[in-house]
Amino acid sequence: MAITVPFDLAYELEVKSPYGEVFDLLADVPSSASFFPKLAKLVDLGGGAYRWEMEKVGTAQINIQTIYASKYVADRKKGSIVWTPVADVGNGQIGGSWKLTDKKKSTHMVLGLKGELTVPLPGLMKAVVAPFVVSENEKLVEKYLDNLIKRFGGEV
Repeated sequence: MAITVPFDLAYELEVKSPYGEVFDLLADVPSSASFFPKLAKLVDLGGGAYRWEMEKVGTAQINIQTIYASKYVADRKKGSIVWTPVADVGNGQIGGSWKLTDKKKSTHMVLGLKGELTVPLPGLMKAVVAPFVVSENEKLVEKYLDNLIKRFGGEV
């Protein structure tokens, strides 16, 4: 049995670093990923695709490990970095995007994430597990953003 948990997250912020610096770091997936908490392993699959293997979260009795792959495409002129799920890799299908805007002395950043995680637990546990999965993802993404904000000299 398995439970599939969808999620849809959106964030907006503005950092003190110039556009080029922000774009270069975020477009370099291994560099960007180094700021993501609880990342156990990032595997380059070639062709702009990467497999993310997260640390297990939960308790000794019930724990969840997220593994997924996405293909990344960066466009400096458009200020976009977009990733789309790679099918049949791990237990997650995750896509998203960064939209960056040059504000001359700062960079406006919009992050969107959408996907679903499938966890091997009985359907009866969905009412408990689904909120936990969504909450854990939110916490990880928010810590990632905090780490990036520090790296980019703080928010405007």
